[in-house]
Amino acid sequence: MQTVPLYTTALGQAIVGDSRILLDELPDRSVNLVMTSPPFALQREKQYGNVDQAAYVEWLCTFAEKVYRVLTEDGSFVLDLGGAYQRQRPVRSLYNYRVLIKLCDELGFHLAEEFFWYNPAKLPSPIEWVNKRKIRAKDAVNTVWWLSKTDFPKANIRNVLVPYSDRMKQLQADPARYYTPKDRPSGHGIGSNFGTDNGGAIPSNLLQIANTESNSYYLRACKTAGIAGHPARFPQKLPAFFIEFLTNPGDLVVDIFAGSNTTGAAAEATNRTWLSFEENRAYLAASAFRFLSHAPLAEAAAMYDTLQSTTHPIHLDQLHQTRLDVA
Repeated sequence: MQTVPLYTTALGQAIVGDSRILLDELPDRSVNLVMTSPPFALQREKQYGNVDQAAYVEWLCTFAEKVYRVLTEDGSFVLDLGGAYQRQRPVRSLYNYRVLIKLCDELGFHLAEEFFWYNPAKLPSPIEWVNKRKIRAKDAVNTVWWLSKTDFPKANIRNVLVPYSDRMKQLQADPARYYTPKDRPSGHGIGSNFGTDNGGAIPSNLLQIANTESNSYYLRACKTAGIAGHPARFPQKLPAFFIEFLTNPGDLVVDIFAGSNTTGAAAEATNRTWLSFEENRAYLAASAFRFLSHAPLAEAAAMYDTLQSTTHPIHLDQLHQTRLDVA
């Protein structure tokens, strides 16, 4: 990157700026995964700068065009988009589906698979239709589009196997007792090797991940610094799933709407290199807390002030090493 980062870690760089400009600094076919959650096209304006629904599709595609160029041929673009209602109507907006269709029909992406992130902790909304009039169910699922440049992007489901159910564990322990091989009504047969232990079960495309961060180091450091945490954070388990599924250690992961840099933290934790782009300097400065959990909260808060005013990159990994040397 030509642009000076706000801070760096052992594996990544967090950079303040418009992602459309910063993506232009990256070579063709140099990024293995772009994992991001842009501001949603909500009818009510939020403090993190969402775009009106009418203009949203074209706006988002100005970023996606540049994402396509920098992705490796086997790379992936994963886009988390929440749904929305039309203004003053109990009718759903189609904006997130229009985004998908334009990305595939006009920009050349392939829909490798659609995922749905179910957040069981999400509060009932929208208030008018769910809480007051009680004519709609609460909106608790985001669409997550897994897009690629070819039919065969890099992917390994064995990296994200989930624990077996108790029933499956019983079957594996004693297959003859709990299962008799037979054909299903559809005509598909399941053989006697159905109870083989493969290290875990294949996950579905419904990802149940509660967004319940309330007392994390990040939020405690924000409180110590006298600032609010980013208002639209997604849980680290969400980007971690796709990072482990679609990349290998050492690959490059990029988030073009970094916010509190959950994607960068997930990439760092799984030994991937990363770049995170965010226009709002205050949000990105506070995101350094995700890499400072070794430090007392007061020191982290002081680092936020430094990041807000510095013109030189701060190397967080060097600060950590300095503390270890002193200790």
